[in-house]
Amino acid sequence: MLWLLQFCAARAAFATMFTAWSAVLPLLKADWQMAAWQAGMVQSAYHVGFLVSLFAVGFLSDRFGARRIYLATGIAAVASGLLFAVFADDFVSALLLYGLTGLCSGGSYTPGLAIVAQRMPERRGLALGFYLAAASLGYAIGLLVASAMIPLAGWRGGFIVTALFPLCGLLLGWWSLRGVPNIVHAQPDGHSQFRALAEVWRNKPAMLSIWGYTFHAWELLGLWAWLPAFLAAAAVAGGASGAGATSTGATLSALTYLAAVVGSVLGGSLSDRHGRTAVTLALSLASLACSFAFGWMVGLPLFVLVAVAVFYNVTGVGDSSIHSTTLTELMDPRYLGAAYSLRSVLGFGAGAISPWVFGLVLDWGRAGSLPDHVVWGLAWSTLGLGGLLGPVVIWRLRRMPEASRLAGGKR
Repeated sequence: MLWLLQFCAARAAFATMFTAWSAVLPLLKADWQMAAWQAGMVQSAYHVGFLVSLFAVGFLSDRFGARRIYLATGIAAVASGLLFAVFADDFVSALLLYGLTGLCSGGSYTPGLAIVAQRMPERRGLALGFYLAAASLGYAIGLLVASAMIPLAGWRGGFIVTALFPLCGLLLGWWSLRGVPNIVHAQPDGHSQFRALAEVWRNKPAMLSIWGYTFHAWELLGLWAWLPAFLAAAAVAGGASGAGATSTGATLSALTYLAAVVGSVLGGSLSDRHGRTAVTLALSLASLACSFAFGWMVGLPLFVLVAVAVFYNVTGVGDSSIHSTTLTELMDPRYLGAAYSLRSVLGFGAGAISPWVFGLVLDWGRAGSLPDHVVWGLAWSTLGLGGLLGPVVIWRLRRMPEASRLAGGKR
C-alpha cells in the first residue's frame, strides 16, 4: 500500500497541468478578448493532444513495457508544461502549446494503469480507484495553486508554478519504479498493432465498456473544463468582480475536486463489493441528473452550488476507476494496451469536443440575450445529452454472459 500511495502522489503531480487553463479562463478570456468557443477550444486542444498521446503510449507500452514508456513520456511532460507556462501569450499560442502539453501528458495515465494492475492484482478496483483519485487530487492542487498565485503574480505566475509540479511527479515516479520490472507481453507471430485493435473491436463486452467510458468522458471532461468559470460567474452574480471572482471560482472548484478524490476510491471499492455494472449504472444516472439541473441553478447562493458541485464531481468521477478495472477483466492482457488506446481515442475525443460545444452554446445564448440561468442551463445540458447513452450500453453489458467475469462474478 505504501508503494501505491507513492505512485499515486506522482500521478497527482503530473495531473496539475490539466486544470491550469480552466483555473484562469475568465481572466484570459477578457485579457485576450476571446469568445467562449475559443476559450473552450484551448481546453479541447489539451484533450486532443492527450488522446493522441494515450493512443500512442498504449501500443508503445505493449511493445516496450509500461515502465519504460512511463518514464520516457514523463520527461516530455515536464518540458511541454514549462513551454506552455512561459510562452503562451494569445489564443493561437495557447491553443498550440496547451495542445502540446496534452500530447506529452498521457504517459502517466495508461502505462500507470497497467503498472498498478500488474502490481496490485488483489482488490484491483480499489487500487485503480486510488490511482484515478490521485488525478482528481492533482486537479485540485492545480486549481488551488493557480487561484493562490493570481493575486500575487497574475495568471502567468499561476501557470509557471503549476508547471513545476510535473517535475516532482517525474522524480516520484522514477523512485517508485526502481524495483518494478519492465514487463513486455509476448505477442503471437504476425500480430501487428492493427491486428491488436481488431481483437479489441471483436470483443463485444470490452467494446461496450469502452463506449460506456466514451459517453462518461463527454460529461466529465466538460464538467472539469467549465466548472471554475461557472462558479466565477456565480460569484460575480453575488457581488464579486474581476480577479477576485476568478480566484473564488478556481478555489471552490478545487474543493469539489478534493471531494472527487473520495468518489474515485469509493466507486472502485463499491464495485469490488457490489459489482462493476451495478455501481456504474447508479453513479452515471446520478451524474446525468446533475448535468441537466446544474446550470439552471446559477442564481442560487454559492454554498448551494458548491454542495451540488461536490455531489456532481463525486458521481461523475466515481465510475472512472470502474471503467478502467472492467476493461482489465474483459481483455486478454496481451491486448490491454491496444484496448486502452482505442478507449482513449473515443473517450478523450468526445471529451475534446464537449468543452467546445459548451462554449458554442454559451455564445449563442448570450448573443440571443437569453436570461443568464437559461444560457448556463442549456450549456450544462449539452453534457447530459452527450452522456445519455452511457447507462444504456452498461445495461447491455450487464446482461451479457461475459459480465460474470467482472469482480469475481459480481456484475
